[in-house]
Amino acid sequence: MEDNSVRCVAFDCDGVLVDSVSSWRTVHEHYGSDNSKMLAKFLAGEITDEEFMRADIILLKEKQPKIHRDDIFRTFSGIKLMLGAKKLVNDLREKGVYVVIISAGVDLFVSTIASMLEVDDWIANGFEFDDDGWLTENGVVRLSAWDKGTVISKMLETIGCPPANLVCVGDSVMDLSMQVEGSRFIGFNPTRETAIDGFEEAGVPVVPSKNLDLLRPFLDLE
Repeated sequence: MEDNSVRCVAFDCDGVLVDSVSSWRTVHEHYGSDNSKMLAKFLAGEITDEEFMRADIILLKEKQPKIHRDDIFRTFSGIKLMLGAKKLVNDLREKGVYVVIISAGVDLFVSTIASMLEVDDWIANGFEFDDDGWLTENGVVRLSAWDKGTVISKMLETIGCPPANLVCVGDSVMDLSMQVEGSRFIGFNPTRETAIDGFEEAGVPVVPSKNLDLLRPFLDLE
């Protein structure tokens, strides 16, 4: 009999574990810059992660040429955890489930959320700073938002978990790339039309809510 029990759960961060659509957008809103045009190109697959992040940083520097790491960190101060996040992650880990965050968001922010929730591991993209903490024009790309599956596969191999025992949770159409063959995916709180349409086309279950408790039936936590 095939074992489909949940042994590993991989969460996206922005819009899933935290009540914020994008940590990149949060930084732009703080500095009054608008990356909507470049975001549209990125979502359409017209530019790479590296090109998108570099364009983002140039927009920020046009508003404020010198930006310190501490200043960026403070832009996230008002963001809250999604309803039920702390208890859900805690209950999963108490059952021995390996919990990870796979995010193309800002590492300064994602690392804080990972620490708050006490997850087993995390990965995210981010900004590059010089030795004094000042923002450079380069981004740090650790994973492609359109190819999270590569990171997922390496993680499964490292922890010795078959894809059948993995559940991934995301809110965007890009997060569908988390679903390596044999694994399961749950769409959570999709807000963009691309995500709503993409999840429907992929035929994945969707939780159209900001309450993470509604994921419990999918994660063997009923």
